[in-house]
Amino acid sequence: MSEYPVFFSRELSWIEFNARVLNEACRKDIPVIERLKFLAIVSSNFDEFFMVRVASLKHKEKTHPESVDIAGMTPAKQLLQISERVHQVTNLQYNVLTQQVIPELATVGIEYVAPENYTQQQKGFAKALFLNEIFPLLTPLRTDGNEFPHIASLRLYAAFKLKTLPDIDVTQKIFASDSETEPVAIVQVPAGLSRIVVLPSESGKKSFALLDDIIREYGTMLFPGYSVTETMLFKVTRDADIAVDEESGSDFIHAMEVILEKRQSSLAVRLLCTDSSPQILELLMEKQQLSSQDVYQVSGIIDPTTLLPLAEWPESLPWRYAKWEHFFPESISKDEPLWNQLKQNDLLLHTPYQSYEPVVSFLNDAVDDPNTLAIKMTLYRTSGNSPIIKALERAARNGKQVTAFVELKARFDEKQNISWATQLEKAGVIVVHGIVNLKVHAKILLVVRKEEDAIRRYVHLATGNYNDKTARSYSDMSIFTTNEEIANDATVFFNIISGYSVIQPMRHLIMAPVNLKSKLIEMIDRETNRAKAGEPSHIMAKMNSLGDGDIIQALYRASNAGVKIQLNVRGVCMLVPGVVGQSQNIVVTSIIDRYLEHTRIVYFYNGGSQELFLSSADWMPRNLERRVELMFPVQQENLFKKIKKVLQLYFMDNKHSYKLNSDGSWLANSPQKGEDPVSAQETLYFEHKKLDSAGNKDAPLEFIVRRKN
Repeated sequence: MSEYPVFFSRELSWIEFNARVLNEACRKDIPVIERLKFLAIVSSNFDEFFMVRVASLKHKEKTHPESVDIAGMTPAKQLLQISERVHQVTNLQYNVLTQQVIPELATVGIEYVAPENYTQQQKGFAKALFLNEIFPLLTPLRTDGNEFPHIASLRLYAAFKLKTLPDIDVTQKIFASDSETEPVAIVQVPAGLSRIVVLPSESGKKSFALLDDIIREYGTMLFPGYSVTETMLFKVTRDADIAVDEESGSDFIHAMEVILEKRQSSLAVRLLCTDSSPQILELLMEKQQLSSQDVYQVSGIIDPTTLLPLAEWPESLPWRYAKWEHFFPESISKDEPLWNQLKQNDLLLHTPYQSYEPVVSFLNDAVDDPNTLAIKMTLYRTSGNSPIIKALERAARNGKQVTAFVELKARFDEKQNISWATQLEKAGVIVVHGIVNLKVHAKILLVVRKEEDAIRRYVHLATGNYNDKTARSYSDMSIFTTNEEIANDATVFFNIISGYSVIQPMRHLIMAPVNLKSKLIEMIDRETNRAKAGEPSHIMAKMNSLGDGDIIQALYRASNAGVKIQLNVRGVCMLVPGVVGQSQNIVVTSIIDRYLEHTRIVYFYNGGSQELFLSSADWMPRNLERRVELMFPVQQENLFKKIKKVLQLYFMDNKHSYKLNSDGSWLANSPQKGEDPVSAQETLYFEHKKLDSAGNKDAPLEFIVRRKN
C-alpha cells in the first residue's frame, strides 16, 4: 500500500495556496508595497475561507460527525488540522508584517507610529482628532446586561476593561456596572472613516497612525468615572454559508436579501484579536461560543487589508511594481466595428496584457447600431460602476431586445447583483435571475444583427467575468466569433437557460452540468487508450482548482497508461502527483505572480489531431455538477497555436512557480544550472509590448527560452 493518499484534502490544499501567496510576501526581491498586497490577499482569502468552508464543516460536525470527505477525514479532524495549519500561516503572516514590511516601509519614507511613540505634536493632533471627529461617532456598549451586544461579521471592534475610579459618588452610579468584576465595554470602530490617519511629522517621512490606535489611546474619555486597564482589538468572522430556499415560491430577491441580513448574526466561526487581554478574550469566547481552536491572536497591527490605501500614496510609487500597460490588441482595428473584422477571422483577447476595451466597445457599438436586433449575455460578477450594465440599459432604452442572466447567488456579490437586476429591469431589460439550484457561471455574449444578406449572430465567449476592473488584474482569455455553428449553439444555450426546454444537442459548446464532465473524462480516456496502444499521448491543462474525484481517477488511469500529463493549478489541487502506480506521469505546478491566474485551458494531443479548449469551469464538483458552465473549442489555426504556446509557457516558469510534491508540500521552482530565469507573466507582457511597438498585426507570439541540456 502506498504511503501517499489517493486524494489531498480540499481544505488543507486551499490553505497551502494561501501559504504560496504568503511566500510571495516573504520575498525581498519584490517591492515592499507589493509584499503588503500579498499579505492583504492572505487576510481576505482567509475571511472568505472561514465564512464558507469552515462554517460548512462546523455544521457538518454537528449534523454528520462520522461522515468523511474524499480524503477520508471527519469534520472534526479537518477542523483540527485546519486550525493547526492556519495558526502557522497566520503567525508567519503577522511576523512578516511587523518584522519586515512595516520596518521596510519606514526605510522608504512611510512610517507607522504606534501611540507610545507619538511626539508631543502628534499627541496633540491625535487627541484633537479624537475629540472633534471620532468621539461623536462612537457608541460604547455594556457587556454585563441581559443581552450581549451584537457583533457584526468582519467589523473591527475595540474592547476596554474598566476599573471604577475611587471616590465616585454613589448617586453618579445609576448607569455604572453592577458587576463585581472589572466590566468590559466594546466600541465598533467606524467603518466610514479611513483607518489610516496621516500624522504631522518632523522626520521628513510620511507618518501615519491607525484609527483604532487613537480610539484605544483616548478611549478613557468614553467612560467618565472609569480608568481603562486593558484593551483589545478584535473582529469576528461569521457563517456565510447560508443557502436560500429556491423552491419556496417566495420572491427570490427578497429571499436573498434576508440571507444577507442573516450573515451578520449567524454562527461565529473565528475570532481574530490582538494578544493583549486574557479577561476580554475569555468573555468574547464565552459569548460567541468559540473554543481556543477558533481564536487567532496576533501582535501589532490587526488585519493588513486596511493598510492597502498606502499603495496609492505618491511616496509608494517607486516601491511598487513598474507599471504594465494594457495594450490594445494588435489584431483588432480601432477604425471599424468589430463585426466587420469578425467576418474574416475569429479574434482572441488575452487580458490583462491586452486591454478589455474591445469587449466594451463591441457591446457599445451593438447598442448604438440601428441594425442590432437583440443582445443576450450572462452576468456573474461585474464592477461597481460597470460600463457593461450602462450599455445594456441604454440598449433597452434604444428599443433593442436585451436579455441579461444575472446570477443573484454569486457569493459576496449578491447585494450588488440584486441592485443591477433591479436597475436593468427598470430600463426595460429582460432579466433572468438564474436557475433553481444551479449557478449560471458561463461567460457568453450574443449580438444579433440584421445585415444586407441575412440575420447574422456574433458571439463572445470568455474564461472570466464581464468585469472591466478585474480584467486589469486577472489573467483571462476570450474569443470573438461569428462562426455559424457556434452561433447556433449560443442561441440554443440561451433558450435552454431562460425557458422550458429539454436538453438540446450542441455541436461545439460543451455545457455543465449536462455533458462537460463526461466529455472531459471521455477525452482523458481517449488519451489513455492511445497510450496503451503505444501511440504518443499528452494532456496539458490550466485551471484554478482541481478536486473532482472522477476526473482525478481518470487522470490516474491515464498516468498509469503512460500519458504525459502537465497540470497548472492556481489554488486547490486534490490530485496527488508523482506516486508510482498512481500518478508517476503527472506533474502539477502553480503560479503566483502579480496577476491572478484565472484562465482555464485544456489541451489533448489526440493522436496528432490536437484539440484545445477554453472554459469558464474549474474541475471541481460544484462547477461540473452544480453550475451552468461552458467549454468551447479553439478552432482557428493561428489562435490555436498562440494559446498552445501560452499554455506551454506556464510550465517553463521558474521564477514565480511552485511544484506540488507527493506529500502535499509545494516547492518553489528556481532556475537550474544552464537555465535562464523565466517568468510566464513577464514574458507575456514583453511579448505583447513588442507586438504593440512593432504594430505588426500578423506577427506570432514567440517565447525564446533557453533550457538546460
